[in-house]
Amino acid sequence: MRTARFIGSWLAGLIALSLAVVLFVRWFGYALDNASAGTPTMLLLWLALGVNLLVWGFIGLLRLGDDSVRAVLARRGSQQRRGAAAVHSGRVRTADRHGTNVLVHATAGAGSSREALASAGGAGGTGALAGPTDASASGTDSGEPAPMSLAVIIPAHNEEPVIDAAIQSALRLFNRWDIYVVSDSSRDATADIAAETGVNVLELLSNRGKAGAIEAVISEFDLTDNYDGVVILDADTELDEKYIEGARRQLADPTVAAVAGFVVAEWKPKERSLLGRLISAYRDRLYWLLQYLIRFGQTWRYTSTTFIVPGFASTYRSSVLKQLHINPKGLVIEDFNMTFEVHHKRLGRISMNPGTRAYCQDPFTLSDYVSQVRRWSLGFWQTVRRHGMWPSLFWFALFFYIVEIVLVAVLLLGTAALGVFMLLPPLTGGAALELGWYSAGYSAVGALLPLTAIAVGLLIPDYILTCLMATIRRRPSYLIYGMFFLPMRLIDSYIALRTIPQAWTTVSDGRWKSPGRSRAS
Repeated sequence: MRTARFIGSWLAGLIALSLAVVLFVRWFGYALDNASAGTPTMLLLWLALGVNLLVWGFIGLLRLGDDSVRAVLARRGSQQRRGAAAVHSGRVRTADRHGTNVLVHATAGAGSSREALASAGGAGGTGALAGPTDASASGTDSGEPAPMSLAVIIPAHNEEPVIDAAIQSALRLFNRWDIYVVSDSSRDATADIAAETGVNVLELLSNRGKAGAIEAVISEFDLTDNYDGVVILDADTELDEKYIEGARRQLADPTVAAVAGFVVAEWKPKERSLLGRLISAYRDRLYWLLQYLIRFGQTWRYTSTTFIVPGFASTYRSSVLKQLHINPKGLVIEDFNMTFEVHHKRLGRISMNPGTRAYCQDPFTLSDYVSQVRRWSLGFWQTVRRHGMWPSLFWFALFFYIVEIVLVAVLLLGTAALGVFMLLPPLTGGAALELGWYSAGYSAVGALLPLTAIAVGLLIPDYILTCLMATIRRRPSYLIYGMFFLPMRLIDSYIALRTIPQAWTTVSDGRWKSPGRSRAS
């Protein structure tokens, strides 16, 4: 059965890739044929792809080359250090044979979690200074720094279906005494489920919102004083087994203030309705494009212009977290604001690497999807309003991003409206053309932007991206769902424009409304 599935997935990928190639050749031929006819094909291509995608995708390629060279040099340096450490560790073992005990000491500023771990013999987990009891293994005398101690915060509000899976995911990587769940006035069994796992639980009687909950648990347990860094997870987030290793590796660079998790949309089609699968497939494509083709370039050590450290899985250096205003009044969400603060206060750079993966659960219904996108979009514009502009490479890149998303949203909605306008005659059997004003408008629009140009110029490039995603993911169902991705983009565009004025008129309290959840399996 596994062999059949493996062959089937690769066959599906080849079919999707072949379809993408055929569509691109057809589209490119059409664009060349109509280039001199005045049809704005390149404008439609811009609507489908965007300049930011191309520019940051190219910068991402430069980063890929730079990272590859650095990785080769780092491996060579590591081999040399291991050779030197092997000689040194031999001397330590000689000392041990004479009865010398080597103690692992916590670094300055660490708290009770490290002391508990030392007294427990360093068993299990990686949240605090764990494991070895000889100097060479711990890094005390080998020249390697001791691993950073990390606390894990999971703020939750009525997350009974998913909280246990999130905690169990964290427990695979951290000690239970390094995990802190804060139940923000939950009315279900969220706090009880968390308590049964043995992790630290803080219950808030009043609903403070996610930012307020994060602020409360950090203050209650003095997390930024007792740990080197803090990991913040959503209650539906499940960490990849290499997440902590990747986060520590990135934070080993002292210029890194925060590590952005690499979001992966969960794909559990049997647990979703048809609309739920469409939303999940659309989000999967969106995450892939945003992260590989935009944020990967934006988080290069020479750029560091990303405007979001996603709150579903983020890691902050404690010294940086102390300087952030986590819960300012009037914002609906916290992650945009925290990222802007890092840039505005020049606290360091944001790092992101595909190796730091985490899995999230996307909305199951259109209502929850619209609500979530509205919160994200409103939170972005509210953050822009709060911080304003300041001279920096960050704002230089952000300015052009904002200009593009606004223009694309306006033109995308306008083009869709023109498409509907041009569809009326075929749908009405030509009856609409009997109206004089409509007939004149139809002729004018048709001369500039015929229905064929809209379909070929806008739909085909967008669908080619879907075919490529179906190839990468080896999920042939994306070829079906991809036919409905453009309506999802129209919804996103409308919400982006609608929330701009709301950001200057709406004062949010940050309280959250729990979406529909599926119990993690």
